[in-house]
Amino acid sequence: MPKYSNSSKEKLSTCHFELQLLMNYVIQFYDNTIVCGTRGKKEQTKAYNEGNSKVKYPNSKHNTIPSIAIDAAPYERTGIDWSIKQSAYFAGYVKAVADMLYKFGYMKHRVRCGADWDNDNDIDDTTFWDAGHFELIPLEGEKFDNYNKN
Repeated sequence: MPKYSNSSKEKLSTCHFELQLLMNYVIQFYDNTIVCGTRGKKEQTKAYNEGNSKVKYPNSKHNTIPSIAIDAAPYERTGIDWSIKQSAYFAGYVKAVADMLYKFGYMKHRVRCGADWDNDNDIDDTTFWDAGHFELIPLEGEKFDNYNKN
């Protein structure tokens, strides 16, 4: 059975408890690594400057404590598989687990994936492919901006 490395566990621990719950279910059946949880100003600026984020600090869902976004990627013996095909498959798997946890009442938030920003289950409409990005969707009237900024 796959398990997270200490590095992945540390990054996961910076995330909202529902994202931790989600990814701890996913790892039981699908080997993956946690790339990023909370990002500070320096890390967010770097992600933006390198084209890995479309938002500047402090506007990313990664810039809250706890983070309401997580980046994860499928992992194989040879390392991270960044291929579009594998990342799309992984994103679908994570979304399915998130939907089940929501339906069964373990999570109160739905999850949006960076392969489907408008959340319509159609991945060919995205202008910014970020299939390994998963974020909590706020409940009606809920604001995550009261979280601490890193």
